[in-house]
Amino acid sequence: MDNSQNSHANKHLIIIWYSRTGTSQALAEAAFAAASQHDDLQAHLVNAVEAQPDDMMAADGYIFICPENLAAIAGGMKEFFDRCYYPLLQHIEGRPYAALIAAGSDGENALKQLERIATGWRLKKVMENIIIRTDAQTKEAILAQKTLRQDQLDHATTIGSTLAAGLVMGIF
Repeated sequence: MDNSQNSHANKHLIIIWYSRTGTSQALAEAAFAAASQHDDLQAHLVNAVEAQPDDMMAADGYIFICPENLAAIAGGMKEFFDRCYYPLLQHIEGRPYAALIAAGSDGENALKQLERIATGWRLKKVMENIIIRTDAQTKEAILAQKTLRQDQLDHATTIGSTLAAGLVMGIF
């Protein structure tokens, strides 16, 4: 795991992210910053390209953050799920998760795909998963690095803080 806080914590939350234009990375960093504010919780921020089944096994809860590309989960996140799905099957059932999808204008298919994977793992969705739309519609806008508005980042902050608090309090 590449980033962590509160090394003497009881609970572990992992935020697995993949980003191509900065949107998902900014959301992941906002969720991580919020989760890291909670005592008795160790938050981990891990790029999906580097995440392994052992990272997932060591966590009590998950936040998945990735872009939608061509109406599906972006390649780096899909590769993570492909690499980790079967090794984790029947080993992480019942653990809580939440997700954020970064999209230009839609995001629904990527969210459905991610939720289907989480259902296969028997993860427990503990809050409404959110699509952050950037309204990028031209080739140039789609490929450009993105800067999110504060209200968009606030969704990630809420998810990070809520999931962390729920883990610490034993609600999830």
